[in-house]
Amino acid sequence: MAESVWAHTMPATGRFTGEPMTGDGRADVVIIGGGFTGLWTAYYLAVTDPTLRIVVLEAETVGFGASGRNGGWCSGLMPMPIAKLAGVHGRYAATAMQRAMYDTVDEVRRVLDVEGVDAELTKGGMLKLARNPAQERRLRAGLAEHLRFGFDARDVCWLGPGEAAERCRATGVLGAVASPHCAAVHPLRLVHGLARAVHRRGVTIHEHSAATRIRPERVETAGGALVAQVVVLATEAYTSRLPGRKRELLPIYSLMVASDPIDDDRWAGVGLADRATFTDGRHLVVYGQRTADGRLAFGGRGAPYRFGSRVDGGFEAHARVGRRLVEAARELFPVLDDVDFPFHWGGALAVARDWHCAVHFDRTSRVAFAGGYAGDGVAAANLAGRTLAELITGQESELCQLPWVGHHSPVWQHEPWRWLGVNAARAAAGRADRAERSGGRLAPHRAAGWRRLLGALDGR
Repeated sequence: MAESVWAHTMPATGRFTGEPMTGDGRADVVIIGGGFTGLWTAYYLAVTDPTLRIVVLEAETVGFGASGRNGGWCSGLMPMPIAKLAGVHGRYAATAMQRAMYDTVDEVRRVLDVEGVDAELTKGGMLKLARNPAQERRLRAGLAEHLRFGFDARDVCWLGPGEAAERCRATGVLGAVASPHCAAVHPLRLVHGLARAVHRRGVTIHEHSAATRIRPERVETAGGALVAQVVVLATEAYTSRLPGRKRELLPIYSLMVASDPIDDDRWAGVGLADRATFTDGRHLVVYGQRTADGRLAFGGRGAPYRFGSRVDGGFEAHARVGRRLVEAARELFPVLDDVDFPFHWGGALAVARDWHCAVHFDRTSRVAFAGGYAGDGVAAANLAGRTLAELITGQESELCQLPWVGHHSPVWQHEPWRWLGVNAARAAAGRADRAERSGGRLAPHRAAGWRRLLGALDGR
């Protein structure tokens, strides 16, 4: 497995270590998965009812999956456009979901303060840069749609070229959509700090304890079996490995690079003094942040989908994608042309067929599930954990009325159609981006054709 910058800069004293499971036992709640979803669910269950016997089973180590390897955006973003959410669930439900996501950023910060977790969190907001006319039209349209749902400049606004450049000095910026509802974090510090907080509250966490068989009220591992009243599946991209669930969520690899520490003179040419996270309006998503120790961490979605929804450590780096990410970072910020990017890593995130994340609790089987965050899980997993805790304990608030509760997405296609469609969409996104960047008389027509193909394949 390629080393991430987060692992490289993780203090040894901050790591949580859990013993493997040995012997049979009983619990009130067994949670499968030691990432953000599983740990936040355990945290809020323990806060709600300290008498509950809660056990977390993690196949590797806490934060081994995307929770410990992501871009470090704790954001109020949702994977599904708000207008599409409203088309399915109604305007009120869509607005409530977006507001709950915005509020979640501050809830994460509140818990970290309460529990004394240093995750290097800075709420510097988010910038989505427009770097060509097509991107500007798309971002302005998205902003106008958001404002139609009753949000205002306190949630999201447009910055002109000068205002945008004051915060982020990327090349060719025509403007930017800005939102305060995002914080840059060190995700591995966050997940290990959360594990330590959960453990202090009496939750048992077993690492290196993969669930080999899962049934209602019973989970088996190589070291023993647990009988439980409730089983929570917090497996996100690894859901595709569970029997009968291969087509529920699509594992997609997002890859990253990170630089050596950058000197102050170069940072003056990059900006991001407030540690705002940033992306731009291209279709093939990129994202970045200025880390607390002065590096640029930069990622993107250019890696191919693997046939059969395979998730494997060998897919966590890709030399060609890594080179392209470095090129893209230097194209955004030419002042970094001679800065080394020694770190390259990645991880799998999970996407539902309709890009609609979900929270379920089946009161008959007593099996719960949350996931499908499509890369926006650092904050969404907190909201999911709070919601699952309420559903399981029966102390339901307005959170349990949010439209992702009980939502069931259609399954993905069988192979080879899944592989063909997903990788064709990735190629179409790249072609549309290149056409939009190229300019020229025919460029808008070429870009429009690729966008139509992307829309037909993407499902959003």
